[in-house]
Amino acid sequence: MKNPFRFFTDNLYYVSKSLLFLSATIIILLLFPREGKFKYEYVKGKPWLHEDLIAPFDFSVMKTVKEYEAQKERLLTKSRLYFTYQPEITTNKRAMVSQALMDFLGLSPHDTLSNKPSAEVYRKLIQIADTIYRRGIIQIVPELTSLPEGQPIMIVKGNIAQEVYPDQFFTIQSADDYIITHLNDIDAVYRQKARQSLEMGLAHNITYNKELTEKTQQQLLANLSKVKGLVQRGQKVISKGEVIDEEKFQILESLRIETEKRLGTGQARLAVFIGQIILVSLAMLVLGLFLYFFRPNIFVDNRQVGLILLIIISMVGLTSLVLSNQTMLLYVIPVCMVPLITRIFFDTRVALYVHIITIILIGFLVPNSFEFIFLQLISGLITIFTVANFHRRQQFVITAAYVFLAYSAVYFGLHLIQEGNFSGLKAFNFILFGGASALLLLAYPVVYILEKLFGMVTDITLLEISDVNYKPLKELSSLAPGTFHHSIQVANLAEEVIHQIGGNPLLVRAGGLYHDIGKMETPMYFIENQYTGFNPHEELSPAESAEIILNHVRNGIEKAHKYKLPEQVIDFIRTHHGTRRVEYFYRISKQTELQSDINEQAFTYPGPIPYSKETCVLMMADSVEAASRSLRQTDEIHIEALVENLIDSMMNAHQFDNANITLKDITLAKKIFKQRLLHLHHLRIEYPT
Repeated sequence: MKNPFRFFTDNLYYVSKSLLFLSATIIILLLFPREGKFKYEYVKGKPWLHEDLIAPFDFSVMKTVKEYEAQKERLLTKSRLYFTYQPEITTNKRAMVSQALMDFLGLSPHDTLSNKPSAEVYRKLIQIADTIYRRGIIQIVPELTSLPEGQPIMIVKGNIAQEVYPDQFFTIQSADDYIITHLNDIDAVYRQKARQSLEMGLAHNITYNKELTEKTQQQLLANLSKVKGLVQRGQKVISKGEVIDEEKFQILESLRIETEKRLGTGQARLAVFIGQIILVSLAMLVLGLFLYFFRPNIFVDNRQVGLILLIIISMVGLTSLVLSNQTMLLYVIPVCMVPLITRIFFDTRVALYVHIITIILIGFLVPNSFEFIFLQLISGLITIFTVANFHRRQQFVITAAYVFLAYSAVYFGLHLIQEGNFSGLKAFNFILFGGASALLLLAYPVVYILEKLFGMVTDITLLEISDVNYKPLKELSSLAPGTFHHSIQVANLAEEVIHQIGGNPLLVRAGGLYHDIGKMETPMYFIENQYTGFNPHEELSPAESAEIILNHVRNGIEKAHKYKLPEQVIDFIRTHHGTRRVEYFYRISKQTELQSDINEQAFTYPGPIPYSKETCVLMMADSVEAASRSLRQTDEIHIEALVENLIDSMMNAHQFDNANITLKDITLAKKIFKQRLLHLHHLRIEYPT
């Protein structure tokens, strides 16, 4: 590499992501303990050179890799391939073939039962198709071609699996040969068209079920034990001078593996460390790939990626700290805080994925990893379910209560499985579960700290600032009541649309409430606040009026910063007019001034244009709500025309080019706006005077 600095700057995006995940991997590895090594050395076929070896504890004798693989191979050889019969394919293809045959034979459905010559041809041809479909066309896959001759397969029809032989079915090729052979009985005039129609309907209706096949094989392998014996504590393993044969070697290997699990030091540290590097790196890689493919909006933002990694590292570090000091307190660690905090900042899928990665990493640290992972997985799922729609602070308490019940239920079930009785349940464990659940309440201040640290906004903050009694909104309602009422209507419209097309309803609601907060500086220059009938724009030139109108965006941004509103909300203030013109004063200026004297930039908002679904929807809601107030006739025809013209003009002005909003979303938004505006402007009956 000739210029490392140039390479670094050219690939800064990927370098920064790599450094984030690499740093997280290194920190997690530093938190992991190192396991030990068996103190005896031995070689197969050589005498045992040490003193008599007595088993220091009970341990299982593991099968050799060769033995296990041989048994595994024999087991898999006996396993069956599963195929699924799909009747809907038969139905669809038969209907297609039937229609194609009727089309070229010039028949209607009623004619197929008549005595016409062409109807007789139709019945013969459809009989060929039915024969093929009844017998079935099997999908040819490598697993099927490598199947030993004479070995059956399993066909799943509905909920019933039946053992059959593959040669009972057609393949695409044999089905085509069958068609060609049986067309010899058909008039030559029809053969070409008939063959094309019948071949059009050839499709596999017996398809390979790879998932079920692998699941069945896994179930078979799950029952295959890796253990072939047991050595009890105090039993002699090998005597001094005894030759280490195959059997003794395997016993010694089993003892070594078990011993290294129990020891904390030794020469095996390097191998263990390499293995930990591989596993932790894979976990981080999988997390990165998940964000890259399924949450690209998170992946591109280093702050959000950094927050996720910090959550994982913090919980792994806390677990490592507790285990190094007091193992018995393992279950007081609030592991469920991971999915809780992650869900508050992100969505449920990200919360679940991050939780799984976290408990897998912690599983390398804790004893009884399976029990721990199962316990935390179930409790984490319960946590996510309870905060799937987070709208109230008391949900923290509700979540803590449900997590305690989940911990207790899983512990109770595992104890019954392991002990087979109700005795031996430890009340101390329930106390630990209660402590872990209570510690979840700390998520509230932790979320606040993380919001400030990473400059992000959560539903908690959005709920707080969306309260109409919040100071900025109270000031808006006092100084610009018309604007305040308009903002509420815009927030309601935008929130309903986002509910339907997908997005963050709380965020768009907050944006709607604050988008015109800049009008507080000069409320009387905006028509919704002109209750006295006096319009101060009558004393100004079009350019001066336009400047005041344009300034409400800049003033709004300054006000928002003064009130320390989140940047995500301020973005709605910046983008709700995009780069459009103040059309009213621009047209007046064109009528009163020479075309060459008009500075179009003086009548244009500075932007930027919307960058997300939420900001696009707010722009639409703001325009259609304001414009609907100027309608003299608020019937369905005029409202539909208004909504269509306004939103189409935004699209023509390329206001939505930077956002991930689709035409389908925009069409649905139009429909909702029309319905809601009709409801807002509904007619009332005239009361008697």
